Amino acid sequence: MYAMEEELKCPVCGSFFKEPVILPCSHNVCLACARNIIVQTPEGETPPQNRSSGISDYDYLDLDKMSMYSETDSGYGSYGGFVSAPTTPCQKSPNGVRVFPPSMPPPPQAQHHLLPHTGVLPPVPRNSCLTCPQCHRSLTLDDRGLRGFPKNRVLEGVVDRYQQSKAAALKCQLCEKNPREATVMCEQCDVFYCDPCRLRCHPPRGPLAKHRLVPPAQGRISRRASPRKISTCTEHELENLSMYCVQCKTPVCYQCLEEGRHAKHDAKHLAVTWKQHKCQLSQALNGVSDKAKDAKEFLVQLKNLLQQIQENGVEFEACLVAQCDSLIEALTRQKAKLLTKVTKEKESKLKTVKDQITHCTMKLRQTTGMMEFCLEVIKENDPSGFLQISDALIKRVQGSQEQWVKGALEPKVCPEFALSVNTDPLMQTILQLDFTQSKETPTVPPAPLLQLEKCCTRNNSATLAWRITTVQALSVEGYVLELDDGNGGPYREVYVGKETVCTVDGLHFNSLYNARVKAYNSAGVGSYSKVVVLKTSDVAWFTFDPTSAHRDIVLSNENQTVTCNSYDDRVVLGTAAFSKGVHYWELSVDRYDNHPDPAFGVARINTMKDMMLGKDDKAWAMYVDNNRSWFMHNNSHTNRAEGGITKGSSVGILLDLTKHTLTFFINKQQHGPVAFENLEGVFMPAVSINRNVQVTLITGLELPKNIM
Repeated sequence: MYAMEEELKCPVCGSFFKEPVILPCSHNVCLACARNIIVQTPEGETPPQNRSSGISDYDYLDLDKMSMYSETDSGYGSYGGFVSAPTTPCQKSPNGVRVFPPSMPPPPQAQHHLLPHTGVLPPVPRNSCLTCPQCHRSLTLDDRGLRGFPKNRVLEGVVDRYQQSKAAALKCQLCEKNPREATVMCEQCDVFYCDPCRLRCHPPRGPLAKHRLVPPAQGRISRRASPRKISTCTEHELENLSMYCVQCKTPVCYQCLEEGRHAKHDAKHLAVTWKQHKCQLSQALNGVSDKAKDAKEFLVQLKNLLQQIQENGVEFEACLVAQCDSLIEALTRQKAKLLTKVTKEKESKLKTVKDQITHCTMKLRQTTGMMEFCLEVIKENDPSGFLQISDALIKRVQGSQEQWVKGALEPKVCPEFALSVNTDPLMQTILQLDFTQSKETPTVPPAPLLQLEKCCTRNNSATLAWRITTVQALSVEGYVLELDDGNGGPYREVYVGKETVCTVDGLHFNSLYNARVKAYNSAGVGSYSKVVVLKTSDVAWFTFDPTSAHRDIVLSNENQTVTCNSYDDRVVLGTAAFSKGVHYWELSVDRYDNHPDPAFGVARINTMKDMMLGKDDKAWAMYVDNNRSWFMHNNSHTNRAEGGITKGSSVGILLDLTKHTLTFFINKQQHGPVAFENLEGVFMPAVSINRNVQVTLITGLELPKNIM
């Protein structure tokens, strides 16, 4: 039950509804809050439409539109012909409506207190209006003032029952475990506190000293539900509401049907219509209930899916780790075998070299001794004694010389190892390791054949078709379609899949594109097809896109005319996307009631669809009424320009992506300066309207000539 709490809160004060009244736009507001947002307009001046004025304006408007400051920065502002309050900061409600802080009384025109000792609201000044805080529709009050708005007794009863149900168990909202019973409630914080939590989290000092602490029951229940009263007519207070005006969609009395403004309207009995509407609401609720039931089942399915994914992921990770560990163990064993072979080869080489060193050392020592002996013999002066041994020494020396033949002084082994290991194939296999299924090895597919009779372009979209022979198609797993950038640049992949027909959107207008396609399977990628050249349209022809439009948008006239079912602003995009070139299109205003603020411009595909165009950072727009216009991007308003639109007006949009600018036109004349600069990326035509506006899109136009 607590989920509907937001439905029971006033959009102005953010608190539960107190004496709610129904505005003509079907939204609700507290009676006192309605009094506080009333704006008085001077005699003879039309009240501003879809826009509040003075100190109670909305924060979504810029300071220029709010006129909160004078042109001379005097500290005071003017709007609507009278002086506003000093520029003291104002508080904001959850809805963004400006409200006056307790320390600063509202200006005279906003002081709508009860008359002393009567409990009755004072009369509303003449020429007064108010703006709905939800749909921003301006509503002019008649002589009856706020009494002309019917009270929403059903909503009041729901609020009372809801408050009583919540007051049944008032616990501290800040206790972590076993919440204690609440002793106070802060009206500003809207939080229940027990005594320990209040002393810890809400001390009576600093900025919290001005907060009002009340008993819990008083904080949630402003008054007990009073006995239901018989509904009486607001125009004829002595008459009960017994009929229902079909045309005005409101309960009326018999006197209203006989002599009032409902005299010529179709009427039905109130009880009959009540039962019919209850039946319609019940049927609609049944449909929503079925969808909610499906959504709950889907949430359960998603939660189960989360658990399955978690379990399967853990199991799959374990299997993958086991497989990789097995490969690592096999590689470790093979590494040990290879290291053993290297060790044996090393030991063999070392033994050979050591043996050669020993043999050579022995021979060298013998030769050196013999040489020293011969030198001593040569020193002897006895000829006969020398000749006795000379022949033998000469033979011995000659024999020793012959021992050092060629190769005797060369190593028998080389220091390099004749072993080698080629790890490249194994490394390639490891790098190509992926999740695949074993299949018979097919051959590489041949080049596809482009079907030129099926290849075409429309606006900035290109459709390509290709085929391959039936026998060869059995081995094809998919195709890769490539296009260049329209300027003869490199190719890029635009499609990968099994389909043989592909439409590529978002291309540049007035550009030549080269396209080619290739097939692939597990054996590899085949060769490219022949290149086909496609030319996009010179200018953009497009309509509104029903697939991305808000559900309140209604399209007709082959998606060229757009209306809206809601008083709130709703966004619809065009079917074209621009990223380069110069483009111009217009929107003709077919219907313009109650002076709304339609917005025209460009946006990204993911811009917000349930608010005025330009509120977020993904849209660039000009919103305009019957008198003036503003440029808006990311909720920032700039360059107010005089001059607006009426029924029959045309609004032109010039998107120059060569200069990266956006310019607006009204009735073929440039409106204001260049609106936006430094635009980069992809943009789509966009417009936001409510039910008071109908526009028709006109494309394929030449560029305007009167550009400043």
